[in-house]
Amino acid sequence: MGVGPAGPHLPGRLLTSWKGMQPMTQPRTPTGARLVEQMTDAERERAERVEAVLPRLREAAAAADAAAEFPSGHVALLRDAGLLGLVVPAEYGGLGGGLRDLAAATYAMGTACPSTALSYFFHNTSASRGLLPLEAIDAGLFEGDEVKPVRAFAEKVLNRMATGTWMANFASEEVKSSSANIAIATTASPAEGGWLLNGVKSFGCATGVADTYLVTARLDGTTDADGLALFLVPREAPGVVSREPWNGLGMRASNNHGVTLTDVFIPAEEALTVPGAFVRMLRMSRGSFVGNQLAIAACYLGATQNAYDFAVERLTRRTFADSGRPIASSPMHQVIIGDMTERLETAYLWIRRQLELETSEPPLLPKSDVYRQWRIAKGDITEACFQVVMGAFKACGTSAATMDGVIGRAMRDLAMGLVMTFPAERGRLEAAQVITEHKENELFASVQR
Repeated sequence: MGVGPAGPHLPGRLLTSWKGMQPMTQPRTPTGARLVEQMTDAERERAERVEAVLPRLREAAAAADAAAEFPSGHVALLRDAGLLGLVVPAEYGGLGGGLRDLAAATYAMGTACPSTALSYFFHNTSASRGLLPLEAIDAGLFEGDEVKPVRAFAEKVLNRMATGTWMANFASEEVKSSSANIAIATTASPAEGGWLLNGVKSFGCATGVADTYLVTARLDGTTDADGLALFLVPREAPGVVSREPWNGLGMRASNNHGVTLTDVFIPAEEALTVPGAFVRMLRMSRGSFVGNQLAIAACYLGATQNAYDFAVERLTRRTFADSGRPIASSPMHQVIIGDMTERLETAYLWIRRQLELETSEPPLLPKSDVYRQWRIAKGDITEACFQVVMGAFKACGTSAATMDGVIGRAMRDLAMGLVMTFPAERGRLEAAQVITEHKENELFASVQR
Protein backbone atom coordinates (compact mmCIF):
# COMPACT_ATOMS: atom_id res chain seq x y z
CA MET A 1 0.00 0.00 0.00
CA GLY A 2 1.44 3.38 -0.98
CA VAL A 3 1.52 6.02 1.71
CA GLY A 4 2.83 9.55 1.90
CA PRO A 5 1.68 13.12 1.48
CA ALA A 6 -0.80 12.09 -1.20
CA GLY A 7 -2.43 9.71 1.25
CA PRO A 8 -2.95 5.98 1.01
CA HIS A 9 -3.62 4.49 -2.41
CA LEU A 10 -6.15 1.80 -1.60
CA PRO A 11 -7.28 -0.98 -3.92
CA GLY A 12 -10.96 -1.57 -4.45
CA ARG A 13 -12.49 -3.12 -1.34
CA LEU A 14 -15.71 -4.97 -0.62
CA LEU A 15 -18.46 -3.14 1.22
CA THR A 16 -21.94 -4.24 2.22
CA SER A 17 -24.91 -2.31 0.93
CA TRP A 18 -27.71 -1.46 3.33
CA LYS A 19 -30.37 -2.70 0.93
CA GLY A 20 -30.42 -6.47 1.07
CA MET A 21 -26.95 -6.55 2.61
CA GLN A 22 -25.46 -7.47 -0.77
CA PRO A 23 -21.71 -7.11 -1.20
CA MET A 24 -20.62 -4.39 -3.57
CA THR A 25 -17.19 -3.15 -4.65
CA GLN A 26 -16.02 0.37 -3.97
CA PRO A 27 -14.23 1.61 -7.10
CA ARG A 28 -10.51 2.11 -6.74
CA THR A 29 -9.49 5.73 -6.51
CA PRO A 30 -7.71 6.70 -9.76
CA THR A 31 -4.01 7.33 -9.32
CA GLY A 32 -4.41 10.83 -10.75
CA ALA A 33 -6.71 11.76 -7.86
CA ARG A 34 -3.71 11.64 -5.54
CA LEU A 35 -2.57 14.87 -7.21
CA VAL A 36 -5.79 16.45 -8.47
CA GLU A 37 -8.14 16.62 -5.54
CA GLN A 38 -11.94 16.84 -5.64
CA MET A 39 -12.32 15.57 -9.17
CA THR A 40 -15.62 16.12 -10.91
CA ASP A 41 -17.48 13.09 -12.25
CA ALA A 42 -16.25 13.89 -15.77
CA GLU A 43 -12.65 14.26 -14.59
CA ARG A 44 -12.88 10.96 -12.74
CA GLU A 45 -14.19 9.20 -15.86
CA ARG A 46 -11.25 10.52 -17.86
CA ALA A 47 -8.85 9.54 -15.07
CA GLU A 48 -10.24 6.01 -15.15
CA ARG A 49 -9.33 5.78 -18.83
CA VAL A 50 -5.76 6.60 -17.82
CA GLU A 51 -5.92 4.09 -14.98
CA ALA A 52 -6.79 1.33 -17.44
CA VAL A 53 -3.54 1.71 -19.38
CA LEU A 54 -1.18 1.91 -16.39
CA PRO A 55 -0.56 -1.85 -16.03
CA ARG A 56 0.73 -2.06 -19.61
CA LEU A 57 2.92 1.01 -19.14
CA ARG A 58 4.35 -0.39 -15.92
CA GLU A 59 5.08 -3.79 -17.47
CA ALA A 60 7.10 -2.24 -20.30
CA ALA A 61 8.94 0.46 -18.32
CA ALA A 62 12.14 -1.35 -17.33
CA ALA A 63 12.76 -2.90 -20.76
CA ALA A 64 12.00 0.40 -22.50
CA ASP A 65 14.49 2.22 -20.28
CA ALA A 66 17.18 -0.41 -20.93
CA ALA A 67 16.63 -0.30 -24.69
CA ALA A 68 16.23 3.50 -24.70
CA GLU A 69 13.28 3.12 -27.06
CA PHE A 70 9.67 4.25 -26.81
CA PRO A 71 7.42 1.18 -26.91
CA SER A 72 5.63 1.61 -30.22
CA GLY A 73 2.66 -0.37 -28.94
CA HIS A 74 1.90 2.42 -26.50
CA VAL A 75 0.67 4.62 -29.34
CA ALA A 76 -2.14 2.19 -30.18
CA LEU A 77 -2.79 1.61 -26.48
CA LEU A 78 -3.36 5.29 -25.80
CA ARG A 79 -5.21 5.83 -29.06
CA ASP A 80 -7.63 2.98 -28.38
CA ALA A 81 -8.29 4.43 -24.92
CA GLY A 82 -9.25 7.74 -26.55
CA LEU A 83 -6.46 9.48 -24.65
CA LEU A 84 -4.83 11.18 -27.64
CA GLY A 85 -7.78 13.57 -27.54
CA LEU A 86 -7.75 14.05 -23.76
CA VAL A 87 -7.58 17.86 -23.82
CA VAL A 88 -9.39 18.38 -27.11
CA PRO A 89 -12.88 19.91 -26.69
CA ALA A 90 -15.79 17.54 -27.23
CA GLU A 91 -17.04 19.66 -30.12
CA TYR A 92 -13.94 18.60 -32.06
CA GLY A 93 -14.31 14.95 -31.09
CA GLY A 94 -12.08 14.91 -28.02
CA LEU A 95 -12.69 14.01 -24.39
CA GLY A 96 -13.07 17.63 -23.32
CA GLY A 97 -10.44 17.59 -20.57
CA GLY A 98 -8.40 20.52 -19.34
CA LEU A 99 -5.18 21.19 -17.46
CA ARG A 100 -6.44 19.34 -14.37
CA ASP A 101 -7.02 16.24 -16.50
CA LEU A 102 -3.64 16.51 -18.18
CA ALA A 103 -1.83 16.93 -14.87
CA ALA A 104 -3.67 13.94 -13.42
CA ALA A 105 -2.83 11.85 -16.50
CA THR A 106 0.88 12.66 -16.67
CA TYR A 107 1.19 12.20 -12.91
CA ALA A 108 -0.46 8.78 -13.08
CA MET A 109 1.61 7.70 -16.08
CA GLY A 110 4.70 8.97 -14.28
CA THR A 111 4.11 6.43 -11.52
CA ALA A 112 4.24 3.67 -14.15
CA CYS A 113 6.59 4.81 -16.94
CA PRO A 114 7.95 8.38 -16.75
CA SER A 115 9.25 8.24 -20.34
CA THR A 116 5.78 7.51 -21.68
CA ALA A 117 4.35 10.23 -19.44
CA LEU A 118 6.83 12.75 -20.87
CA SER A 119 6.13 11.78 -24.47
CA TYR A 120 2.40 11.90 -23.83
CA PHE A 121 2.79 15.33 -22.26
CA PHE A 122 4.47 16.69 -25.38
CA HIS A 123 1.75 15.21 -27.57
CA ASN A 124 -0.83 17.11 -25.55
CA THR A 125 1.11 20.38 -25.75
CA SER A 126 0.23 20.34 -29.45
CA ALA A 127 -3.37 21.01 -28.46
CA SER A 128 -2.33 24.45 -27.22
CA ARG A 129 -1.55 25.32 -30.84
CA GLY A 130 -5.22 24.72 -31.53
CA LEU A 131 -6.84 26.00 -28.35
CA LEU A 132 -4.87 29.22 -27.88
CA PRO A 133 -5.43 30.56 -31.43
CA LEU A 134 -9.19 30.01 -31.05
CA GLU A 135 -9.15 31.86 -27.72
CA ALA A 136 -7.16 34.67 -29.36
CA ILE A 137 -9.79 34.95 -32.09
CA ASP A 138 -12.53 35.19 -29.49
CA ALA A 139 -10.51 37.84 -27.65
CA GLY A 140 -10.31 39.96 -30.82
CA LEU A 141 -6.56 39.54 -31.36
CA PHE A 142 -7.15 38.58 -35.00
CA GLU A 143 -9.31 40.46 -37.43
CA GLY A 144 -10.30 40.62 -41.06
CA ASP A 145 -8.61 38.16 -43.39
CA GLU A 146 -6.47 36.79 -40.55
CA VAL A 147 -9.30 34.96 -38.83
CA LYS A 148 -10.04 32.32 -41.46
CA PRO A 149 -6.51 30.79 -41.80
CA VAL A 150 -5.90 30.96 -38.05
CA ARG A 151 -9.17 29.17 -37.31
CA ALA A 152 -8.60 26.60 -40.05
CA PHE A 153 -5.17 25.65 -38.71
CA ALA A 154 -6.31 25.52 -35.09
CA GLU A 155 -9.28 23.30 -35.88
CA LYS A 156 -7.11 21.05 -38.05
CA VAL A 157 -4.77 20.40 -35.12
CA LEU A 158 -7.64 19.63 -32.75
CA ASN A 159 -9.56 17.43 -35.18
CA ARG A 160 -6.52 15.32 -36.00
CA MET A 161 -5.61 14.81 -32.35
CA ALA A 162 -9.18 13.79 -31.56
CA THR A 163 -9.19 11.18 -34.33
CA GLY A 164 -6.01 9.53 -33.06
CA THR A 165 -3.08 11.36 -34.62
CA TRP A 166 -0.06 11.37 -32.31
CA MET A 167 1.64 14.75 -32.59
CA ALA A 168 5.20 15.44 -31.51
CA ASN A 169 5.71 19.10 -30.64
CA PHE A 170 9.13 20.18 -31.94
CA ALA A 171 10.28 23.60 -30.83
CA SER A 172 13.57 23.23 -28.92
CA GLU A 173 16.90 23.63 -30.69
CA GLU A 174 20.55 23.54 -29.65
CA VAL A 175 20.99 27.20 -30.53
CA LYS A 176 20.58 29.40 -27.46
CA SER A 177 19.38 32.95 -26.86
CA SER A 178 20.18 35.05 -23.81
CA SER A 179 16.78 36.74 -24.02
CA ALA A 180 14.44 33.75 -24.15
CA ASN A 181 14.02 30.15 -23.08
CA ILE A 182 13.67 28.75 -26.59
CA ALA A 183 15.45 30.16 -29.64
CA ILE A 184 14.13 29.23 -33.09
CA ALA A 185 16.68 29.11 -35.91
CA THR A 186 14.91 26.64 -38.21
CA THR A 187 13.76 28.55 -41.30
CA ALA A 188 10.73 28.40 -43.55
CA SER A 189 11.29 29.73 -47.07
CA PRO A 190 8.50 30.39 -49.60
CA ALA A 191 8.04 27.76 -52.30
CA GLU A 192 5.38 27.25 -54.94
CA GLY A 193 2.25 26.17 -53.08
CA GLY A 194 3.87 26.17 -49.69
CA TRP A 195 7.12 26.32 -47.71
CA LEU A 196 10.53 24.67 -47.46
CA LEU A 197 11.78 23.93 -43.95
CA ASN A 198 15.47 23.72 -43.06
CA GLY A 199 16.96 23.26 -39.62
CA VAL A 200 17.61 20.94 -36.71
CA LYS A 201 15.24 20.23 -33.87
CA SER A 202 17.43 18.90 -31.09
CA PHE A 203 14.71 17.74 -28.74
CA GLY A 204 11.29 16.35 -29.46
CA CYS A 205 9.68 13.38 -27.75
CA ALA A 206 8.36 10.53 -29.88
CA THR A 207 10.86 11.07 -32.68
CA GLY A 208 10.22 8.37 -35.28
CA VAL A 209 7.06 7.34 -33.42
CA ALA A 210 4.61 10.23 -33.74
CA ASP A 211 2.48 10.45 -36.87
CA THR A 212 3.02 14.19 -37.29
CA TYR A 213 5.65 16.64 -36.08
CA LEU A 214 4.31 20.07 -35.11
CA VAL A 215 7.32 22.23 -35.97
CA THR A 216 7.97 25.83 -34.96
CA ALA A 217 10.12 27.73 -37.47
CA ARG A 218 10.88 31.33 -38.34
CA LEU A 219 9.88 32.77 -41.69
CA ASP A 220 13.01 33.45 -43.70
CA GLY A 221 14.00 37.11 -43.52
CA THR A 222 12.33 37.82 -40.17
CA THR A 223 14.32 38.75 -37.09
CA ASP A 224 11.87 38.76 -34.18
CA ALA A 225 9.23 36.53 -32.61
CA ASP A 226 6.52 37.90 -34.94
CA GLY A 227 8.16 35.83 -37.66
CA LEU A 228 7.56 32.52 -35.90
CA ALA A 229 5.19 30.10 -37.63
CA LEU A 230 3.81 26.59 -37.20
CA PHE A 231 3.98 23.66 -39.63
CA LEU A 232 2.43 20.18 -39.65
CA VAL A 233 5.20 17.87 -40.86
CA PRO A 234 4.43 14.19 -41.65
CA ARG A 235 6.92 11.84 -40.03
CA GLU A 236 7.78 10.24 -43.39
CA ALA A 237 7.97 13.47 -45.42
CA PRO A 238 10.97 13.65 -47.78
CA GLY A 239 13.84 15.48 -46.10
CA VAL A 240 12.86 14.53 -42.55
CA VAL A 241 15.61 12.47 -40.90
CA SER A 242 15.74 11.36 -37.29
CA ARG A 243 18.93 12.32 -35.51
CA GLU A 244 21.10 9.69 -33.88
CA PRO A 245 19.46 8.30 -30.74
CA TRP A 246 20.54 10.19 -27.66
CA ASN A 247 22.15 8.09 -24.93
CA GLY A 248 20.30 10.04 -22.28
CA LEU A 249 20.82 9.83 -18.55
CA GLY A 250 17.10 9.52 -17.88
CA MET A 251 13.74 9.56 -19.62
CA ARG A 252 15.51 7.19 -21.98
CA ALA A 253 12.42 5.74 -23.61
CA SER A 254 10.91 9.02 -24.74
CA ASN A 255 12.67 9.05 -28.16
CA ASN A 256 13.71 12.66 -27.67
CA HIS A 257 16.63 12.85 -30.10
CA GLY A 258 14.91 15.18 -32.57
CA VAL A 259 15.07 15.58 -36.34
CA THR A 260 17.01 17.23 -39.13
CA LEU A 261 14.91 19.02 -41.76
CA THR A 262 16.37 19.51 -45.23
CA ASP A 263 14.20 21.25 -47.84
CA VAL A 264 11.07 19.67 -46.39
CA PHE A 265 8.09 20.86 -48.44
CA ILE A 266 4.96 21.70 -46.48
CA PRO A 267 1.79 22.78 -48.32
CA ALA A 268 0.47 26.21 -47.39
CA GLU A 269 -2.71 24.73 -45.91
CA GLU A 270 -0.59 22.73 -43.42
CA ALA A 271 0.98 25.86 -41.96
CA LEU A 272 0.07 28.85 -39.80
CA THR A 273 2.14 31.73 -41.16
CA VAL A 274 0.02 34.78 -40.35
CA PRO A 275 2.57 37.38 -39.15
CA GLY A 276 2.54 37.66 -35.36
CA ALA A 277 0.02 34.82 -34.95
CA PHE A 278 2.36 32.79 -32.75
CA VAL A 279 2.98 35.64 -30.34
CA ARG A 280 -0.67 36.65 -30.18
CA MET A 281 -1.89 33.17 -29.36
CA LEU A 282 0.64 32.87 -26.51
CA ARG A 283 -0.96 35.88 -24.85
CA MET A 284 -3.92 33.64 -24.04
CA SER A 285 -1.97 31.22 -21.84
CA ARG A 286 -2.61 31.54 -18.11
CA GLY A 287 0.93 31.36 -16.87
CA SER A 288 3.03 28.21 -17.09
CA PHE A 289 4.87 28.73 -20.35
CA VAL A 290 2.20 28.00 -22.99
CA GLY A 291 -0.57 27.00 -20.66
CA ASN A 292 0.30 23.39 -19.86
CA GLN A 293 3.87 23.18 -18.55
CA LEU A 294 2.61 22.35 -15.08
CA ALA A 295 1.80 18.89 -16.42
CA ILE A 296 5.47 18.23 -17.19
CA ALA A 297 6.27 18.68 -13.51
CA ALA A 298 3.47 16.24 -12.76
CA CYS A 299 5.38 13.54 -14.71
CA TYR A 300 8.29 13.91 -12.32
CA LEU A 301 6.10 14.07 -9.25
CA GLY A 302 4.40 10.81 -10.23
CA ALA A 303 7.80 9.12 -10.61
CA THR A 304 8.79 10.51 -7.22
CA GLN A 305 5.68 9.19 -5.48
CA ASN A 306 6.36 5.77 -6.98
CA ALA A 307 9.94 5.76 -5.68
CA TYR A 308 8.78 6.99 -2.28
CA ASP A 309 6.13 4.26 -2.04
CA PHE A 310 8.66 1.62 -3.09
CA ALA A 311 11.21 2.74 -0.51
CA VAL A 312 8.77 2.99 2.40
CA GLU A 313 7.22 -0.39 1.63
CA ARG A 314 10.66 -2.00 1.35
CA LEU A 315 11.95 -0.46 4.57
CA THR A 316 8.88 -1.37 6.59
CA ARG A 317 8.69 -4.92 5.21
CA ARG A 318 12.34 -5.87 5.64
CA THR A 319 13.76 -6.46 9.09
CA PHE A 320 17.11 -6.42 10.85
CA ALA A 321 18.53 -9.92 11.25
CA ASP A 322 19.54 -9.41 14.88
CA SER A 323 16.49 -7.64 16.33
CA GLY A 324 13.71 -8.61 13.95
CA ARG A 325 12.54 -4.98 13.87
CA PRO A 326 11.68 -3.23 10.59
CA ILE A 327 14.62 -1.42 9.00
CA ALA A 328 12.42 1.68 8.88
CA SER A 329 12.45 1.77 12.70
CA SER A 330 16.12 2.76 12.97
CA PRO A 331 16.77 6.43 13.86
CA MET A 332 18.82 6.97 10.69
CA HIS A 333 16.09 5.63 8.44
CA GLN A 334 13.40 7.59 10.23
CA VAL A 335 15.37 10.81 9.71
CA ILE A 336 15.71 10.04 5.99
CA ILE A 337 12.04 9.09 5.65
CA GLY A 338 11.05 12.28 7.46
CA ASP A 339 13.17 14.36 5.08
CA MET A 340 11.72 12.53 2.07
CA THR A 341 8.18 13.12 3.29
CA GLU A 342 8.76 16.83 3.88
CA ARG A 343 10.24 17.30 0.41
CA LEU A 344 7.48 15.31 -1.24
CA GLU A 345 4.89 17.39 0.56
CA THR A 346 6.70 20.52 -0.63
CA ALA A 347 6.41 19.38 -4.24
CA TYR A 348 2.69 18.65 -3.85
CA LEU A 349 2.02 22.03 -2.27
CA TRP A 350 3.77 23.91 -5.07
CA ILE A 351 2.11 22.05 -7.91
CA ARG A 352 -1.37 22.12 -6.40
CA ARG A 353 -1.12 25.84 -5.82
CA GLN A 354 0.03 26.38 -9.41
CA LEU A 355 -2.81 24.19 -10.67
CA GLU A 356 -5.27 26.28 -8.68
CA LEU A 357 -3.85 29.51 -10.09
CA GLU A 358 -4.04 28.28 -13.68
CA THR A 359 -7.51 26.75 -13.57
CA SER A 360 -9.56 28.83 -11.14
CA GLU A 361 -12.46 30.82 -12.52
CA PRO A 362 -12.40 33.72 -12.14
CA PRO A 363 -8.59 33.97 -12.03
CA LEU A 364 -7.17 34.43 -8.53
CA LEU A 365 -4.15 36.48 -9.61
CA PRO A 366 -3.03 38.57 -12.59
CA LYS A 367 -1.23 36.66 -15.32
CA SER A 368 2.15 38.21 -14.43
CA ASP A 369 1.87 36.89 -10.88
CA VAL A 370 0.88 33.42 -12.11
CA TYR A 371 3.86 33.46 -14.47
CA ARG A 372 6.20 34.50 -11.68
CA GLN A 373 4.84 31.76 -9.44
CA TRP A 374 5.51 29.13 -12.11
CA ARG A 375 9.11 30.21 -12.65
CA ILE A 376 9.80 29.47 -8.99
CA ALA A 377 7.46 26.51 -8.65
CA LYS A 378 8.98 24.45 -11.46
CA GLY A 379 12.42 24.52 -9.90
CA ASP A 380 11.23 23.87 -6.38
CA ILE A 381 9.09 20.94 -7.52
CA THR A 382 11.80 19.20 -9.53
CA GLU A 383 14.55 19.84 -6.99
CA ALA A 384 12.36 18.53 -4.16
CA CYS A 385 11.51 15.46 -6.24
CA PHE A 386 15.16 14.73 -6.91
CA GLN A 387 15.97 14.99 -3.20
CA VAL A 388 13.19 12.52 -2.39
CA VAL A 389 14.63 9.86 -4.67
CA MET A 390 18.13 10.54 -3.36
CA GLY A 391 16.76 9.85 0.11
CA ALA A 392 15.22 6.61 -1.14
CA PHE A 393 18.58 5.66 -2.63
CA LYS A 394 20.41 6.23 0.65
CA ALA A 395 17.77 4.57 2.79
CA CYS A 396 17.47 1.40 0.70
CA GLY A 397 21.21 0.87 0.34
CA THR A 398 23.27 -1.05 -2.16
CA SER A 399 20.75 -3.87 -2.57
CA ALA A 400 18.36 -1.43 -4.27
CA ALA A 401 21.03 0.49 -6.19
CA THR A 402 20.62 -1.36 -9.48
CA MET A 403 20.51 0.53 -12.76
CA ASP A 404 17.23 -1.11 -13.78
CA GLY A 405 15.50 -1.03 -10.39
CA VAL A 406 12.75 1.36 -9.35
CA ILE A 407 15.11 3.69 -7.50
CA GLY A 408 17.90 3.55 -10.08
CA ARG A 409 15.56 4.45 -12.91
CA ALA A 410 13.78 7.10 -10.85
CA MET A 411 17.04 8.77 -9.86
CA ARG A 412 18.11 9.07 -13.48
CA ASP A 413 14.68 10.19 -14.67
CA LEU A 414 14.37 12.82 -11.94
CA ALA A 415 17.82 14.20 -12.71
CA MET A 416 16.36 15.16 -16.09
CA GLY A 417 13.74 17.27 -14.33
CA LEU A 418 16.50 19.57 -13.09
CA VAL A 419 17.26 20.70 -16.65
CA MET A 420 13.92 20.23 -18.41
CA THR A 421 12.61 23.44 -20.05
CA PHE A 422 14.67 25.69 -17.78
CA PRO A 423 16.80 25.11 -14.66
CA ALA A 424 15.59 26.32 -11.29
CA GLU A 425 18.24 29.04 -11.26
CA ARG A 426 16.91 30.60 -14.46
CA GLY A 427 13.35 30.42 -13.16
CA ARG A 428 14.30 32.27 -9.98
CA LEU A 429 16.24 34.85 -11.97
CA GLU A 430 13.25 35.53 -14.20
CA ALA A 431 10.92 35.70 -11.20
CA ALA A 432 13.20 38.30 -9.65
CA GLN A 433 13.22 40.29 -12.90
CA VAL A 434 9.42 40.26 -12.95
CA ILE A 435 9.42 41.66 -9.40
CA THR A 436 12.17 44.24 -9.76
CA GLU A 437 12.04 45.19 -13.43
CA HIS A 438 8.47 44.31 -14.43
CA LYS A 439 9.97 42.15 -17.16
CA GLU A 440 7.44 40.36 -19.34
CA ASN A 441 7.30 36.67 -20.16
CA GLU A 442 9.87 36.09 -22.92
CA LEU A 443 9.43 32.54 -24.08
CA PHE A 444 10.53 32.36 -27.69
CA ALA A 445 13.09 34.24 -29.76
CA SER A 446 13.71 34.10 -33.50
CA VAL A 447 17.44 33.96 -34.21
CA GLN A 448 19.78 33.50 -37.13
CA ARG A 449 22.49 30.87 -36.94
